Amino acid sequence: LVSAPLGLTHMAIEDIAIFRALPNMTVVVPSDAEEMRRFMERSIDLPGPVYIRLGKGGDPVISRDENGFTIGRGILLKEPGRVLFITTGVMTGRVLQSTDILDGQGITAGVLHVHTVKPLDEDQIACLGERVEAVVTVEEHVLMGGLGSAVGELLIDRGGRVPKMLRLGLPDRFPERYGRQDDLLEFYGLQPEPIARSVSDFMAR
Repeated sequence: LVSAPLGLTHMAIEDIAIFRALPNMTVVVPSDAEEMRRFMERSIDLPGPVYIRLGKGGDPVISRDENGFTIGRGILLKEPGRVLFITTGVMTGRVLQSTDILDGQGITAGVLHVHTVKPLDEDQIACLGERVEAVVTVEEHVLMGGLGSAVGELLIDRGGRVPKMLRLGLPDRFPERYGRQDDLLEFYGLQPEPIARSVSDFMAR
């Protein structure tokens, strides 16, 4: 939704699904400019094509040098409790804010940032998924074929315990609104407070 001011023809909300389906493709979605820099240092000798989803620039820097960058390896930013958020790109910062809101409601939630959607960090996701009541994926992408689909496929295919799962993202239709990226994220319930509210309601059911 980064190009929301230019209208629906400029928004790429199904790109991850498209490129996930291509064999031998690596799909990378950095959270901020510093993480993009770290990725570029790792990409020089990477075999095969790479699709990189970039933000507009100027997004808050939430990544840290000490976490490094390994393609296909997620970064656990906050230890899970009852809930594990799995997210990517610019949504990671918003999800971190959501966990603070949920903590105040007595719902402990951790955050796994997956900057590489393909290949996915299968082992870490499966291991963490065994420890929580619910897995919540959050993405700035249509739900069909995106990060949530990838995580759901993984948890089912691994054959272990499958936790409750909530997928938050964009509906299966083209956006019809103009405005700022933040405005559209608010409209679709993808800002910190509505994310926390969705999770709270889900956990109460």
